[in-house]
Amino acid sequence: MTEQKPWGGRFHQATDPTVERFSSSIHVDCELAFYDIQGSKAHASMLGHVGILSLEDVETLHSGLDAIAAEMEDGTFPFDPALEDIHMNIESRLFALVGPVAGRLHTGRSRNDQVATDLALWMRDAVTDVRCALLTLREVLLERAGEEVDTVLPGYTHMQRAQPVRLAHHLLAYAEMFGRDSARFTSLEDRLRHCPLGAGALAGSTLPLDREYTAAQLGFSAPTRNSLDSVAARDSVLEFLSVASISMVHLSRISEELVLWSTSEFGFVELSDAYSTGSSLMPQKKNPDPPELVRGKTGRVFGDLMSMLTTMKGLPLAYNRDMQEDKEPLFDAAATLCDCLEVIAGSVASMKIKRERMLEAASDPMLLATDLAEELVRQGVPFREAHEVTGKIVAHCVSQRLDLRTLTREDLKGFHPAFTANASELVDLESALERRTLVGGTARETVTQALEAAREALVFEATLIGVFDVDESADEDEEGS
Repeated sequence: MTEQKPWGGRFHQATDPTVERFSSSIHVDCELAFYDIQGSKAHASMLGHVGILSLEDVETLHSGLDAIAAEMEDGTFPFDPALEDIHMNIESRLFALVGPVAGRLHTGRSRNDQVATDLALWMRDAVTDVRCALLTLREVLLERAGEEVDTVLPGYTHMQRAQPVRLAHHLLAYAEMFGRDSARFTSLEDRLRHCPLGAGALAGSTLPLDREYTAAQLGFSAPTRNSLDSVAARDSVLEFLSVASISMVHLSRISEELVLWSTSEFGFVELSDAYSTGSSLMPQKKNPDPPELVRGKTGRVFGDLMSMLTTMKGLPLAYNRDMQEDKEPLFDAAATLCDCLEVIAGSVASMKIKRERMLEAASDPMLLATDLAEELVRQGVPFREAHEVTGKIVAHCVSQRLDLRTLTREDLKGFHPAFTANASELVDLESALERRTLVGGTARETVTQALEAAREALVFEATLIGVFDVDESADEDEEGS
C-alpha cells in the first residue's frame, strides 16, 4: 500500500524536520478529533447522497472513521507530528485502515472549510459547557441570597462605606452580571448555526455537493452564505474570547470582594478550608488562594483575546496559515473560564457569612445621611440645598464626635427649619432599607420579588439548555431565613 504523503504531488522533497516541528499543530488541534470525525462522516454521507460515492464506499468510510474514534477513546491512536494536524492524521490513519477509498473522502472539501466546521462544532459544545457552569454559579448565588435576605452590610462606592444594603441584594447583583454573560453566550450560539463545510478552500466546488444536506446532518440550520467568509472569518472565536473576557471581569470582581471580605479588617466572610490554603511559614494564615488565582487568571483570558485580535487584524481574504494560531487561545480561555466558574461557585456555596460583623459595619448612622437629605426634599426643600444642609450636619457631628442619631428636632432645626422630627426617627436602619421599594431597591419585599424572578429565569434557562437539576423547590418564603 502506498503511503500517503502530506505534501501531495506538487512537491518532490519532504518538508524539513524543523519546518515540520514548527508548523505542526497536532498537539493543540487533537482537541478537535471527534468533531473532525463527525464532520467527515457527514461529508461522506452527503457524497453518497449526491451519487459521488457509492453506498458501499460510504459504509466503508464510516466504519473506518468509527474505528478511529474508538482508538481516540482508548488512547491507542497513532498520532504522527509529521502529518501536521488532526485532519491529516485522521485521513492518513483512515487510509491505513480502509485503503484507497479513503482518498475519496476529501472530495469537494479543503482543510480550510474542514477546520472552520470543526471549530463551529467545538464551540457549540463549549458554549453549552460555559452556560451550564454559569447556571451553576447563578444557582449558588440565588441560594445564598435566599438565606441572607435579612442580612445587612454596607454598600460601598470608592471603597468607602456608602449606604446599607441587604446581602441578598448584593449577591443578586452578581447573579444579574452572570445572567448577562449567559445571554451573550446564547447570542453567540445563534451565530454558530451555519455550516462552513462545502465552501472548499475559498471558492466552493464545481461538484454537485448538497450543502444543505451536510448542514442538517451536523445539526446546523443552514450552510454559510459566502465561501470566502466561511474560511476566512474567525469572528466567532473572537466573540467567544470577548464574552469569556467579560465573564472573567465579573469573576475577578467577586473574587476581589471575597479576598477583601475574608481579611481581618473586613471580617465579613470566612472561606471554607476546602477553598483556602495555608502558609509555608506562618501557621496562623488562612489564605483565599482560589479567588486570588481567579483574579490572576483573568489577565490570562484577556491575553487570549488580544492574541487572537492581533493575529486576525492584518489578514487578507481568505485563509492564511496565521489562523492556525486560533485554537490555543480559544481552548485555553474556555477551559480557564469553566474552571474559574466552578471554583467561585464552590467558594460562595461553602463560605461562612459573619452576619453580626456585617451588621456592625452597616450600623454607622452616617450611612443614612442621604435619607436625612431626602427627608428635607419631602418637605419641599430643593435637593441641592438639602444636600448642603446635611453635609453641614455631618461635618458638625464629625467635629464634635457626635452620633448623628442623638440630634434632636431642635438641633436639626438649627440647620434648617424644615426638619420635623428627631434624627433618631429619621435615620433608622431598618426603615431606611424598607423605604427603598422602587424596582431594583433594597426593601425586603422588593429583594424577595427580585429573587423569585431570578429563580424563574434560571429554571427557564436550565430547561432551554437541557439541564433539569436546578432546584425549583428553592422558592419557599424567605421568612425566618
